[in-house]
Amino acid sequence: MERIKSLADLKKIREQQQKIHEPEKLEQVNVIIGMGTCGIAAGARNVLAAVKDAVAEHGLQVNIIETGCIGMCEYEPLLDIQLVPEERITYGQVTPDLARKIIADHIANGQIVYDAAIARLTRED
Repeated sequence: MERIKSLADLKKIREQQQKIHEPEKLEQVNVIIGMGTCGIAAGARNVLAAVKDAVAEHGLQVNIIETGCIGMCEYEPLLDIQLVPEERITYGQVTPDLARKIIADHIANGQIVYDAAIARLTRED
């Protein structure tokens, strides 16, 4: 353990501790697909297949995550895109063609597909 002899020593230790406890800025892409029974009934399996094809076609590194129902059944199939650490965008009534467009526009080119977006979940710091 370091001995604190001055205010400068104390500041140095504080800076070191802050670096240890700073959250890492994760640079990843999450594609979250609603695969509850409501999503599957609405065509989520075909959307999932289209997402996998589009991700491979564009050579993207993404995490494809399947989730259950979130209570927005009328908008199924649901597809969320989260470019960490940015906000999460939810797209509703996604078809396979729309899924391919979302992957190409939102992930590959950084352009939200506003006409298909139904929600935005922002980070709270």
